[in-house]
Amino acid sequence: MLSLAWIVAASFRPSDAVVIAVDMALGAVLLAEFAARHAIRDHPFRSATRVMELADLLAILSLLLSPLTQHALGFLRALRLFHSARLAMSLREDWEGFRRNEDAVVAAVQLLVFVFVMTGAVFELRALMGGGIANYGDALYFTVTALTTTGFGDITPKETSGRLLAVFIMLAGVTLFLRLASALFRPSKVVFPCPGCGLRRHEADAVHCKACGTLVNIPDEGT
Repeated sequence: MLSLAWIVAASFRPSDAVVIAVDMALGAVLLAEFAARHAIRDHPFRSATRVMELADLLAILSLLLSPLTQHALGFLRALRLFHSARLAMSLREDWEGFRRNEDAVVAAVQLLVFVFVMTGAVFELRALMGGGIANYGDALYFTVTALTTTGFGDITPKETSGRLLAVFIMLAGVTLFLRLASALFRPSKVVFPCPGCGLRRHEADAVHCKACGTLVNIPDEGT
């Protein structure tokens, strides 16, 4: 979270010696963590070449090459942060509210990640937007207006590639909005694999699996 906060904050500053030094120091720490994390696994190369891990590595390299990239890929760190299976597992075990509303929380986080990454892309591709984007705040404004199809028109893509990016933001954003709405208004259930038939979704107070009748022991704090 701190690395993402710095990437956003640095987008409001000129790329001076201080920004470059912090970028490279942060990149070095994250690269060491990345290498150590995969070195202790049984199949280091396989784990390091997964899509999310490669996105994280590209983000780290963009920090190390800050004088050349200017955070061009730094926003990709949001992908690994919010799609961490370990984080989801921890929340599922420790937070009852997450277990009861997992689909809605995951859908909201996916929408947030999409907005964050698309804002970074718009900021780095601001030359295609026809001017008007000076910092991350302007890029966020354009992303949200495109995603909601509001289109105020004060920032308008001039190049075909910029317009196609806006179309992608609209289509993908509407899809994620619909998924979030579906998760919010669908009956609340918890995710807990049935030991008998494997059914994963049950009512929060279920004692038996509705599909096969097997006794399910869903963790509950009794509230």
